[in-house]
Amino acid sequence: QVQLVESGGGLVQIGGSLRLSCTVSGRSFSSITVGWFRQSPGKEREFVAAIEQGADNFRYGDFVRGRFTISRDNANNAVYLQMNSLKPEDTSVYYCAAAPGRTWYKGYSHRPDKYDYWGQGTQVTVSS
Repeated sequence: QVQLVESGGGLVQIGGSLRLSCTVSGRSFSSITVGWFRQSPGKEREFVAAIEQGADNFRYGDFVRGRFTISRDNANNAVYLQMNSLKPEDTSVYYCAAAPGRTWYKGYSHRPDKYDYWGQGTQVTVSS
C-alpha cells in the first residue's frame, strides 16, 4: 500500500515558477519509481517527468524538458517538480504516481498503466 499526496499547486502568471511536492508513504521510498503526469479536460494524460527506481535516472516529457526539473529528497520521502517559465498551456491538474515492486524497463516511465498508485492531484493555473 502506497499513499501519495501532492501539494504546491496554485495560480501563477506567465513566466512564473511553482514547486510541486509529492510525499510518499506506506512503502520504502527507495524501492519505487515516482512519476509526474498532468491531465486537462478533454486531453489524454501527459507524461511530465519521473525518477526511476534502482538508480537516479531522470526522465522528462518532450514538452517540458528544459523548463521543469524533478528531484528527490530521501530524508523526507518526497519528490519535487520545479516548474519554471510557465506557460498557459501548462495549466492542468498535476498528479504524482508510484510503481513499487516492478522491474522498471526503459520506456515504462511515460506509460500511465505501469504505475500502481496515484495521488489526488494539484491544480496549476497559469494566467496572463
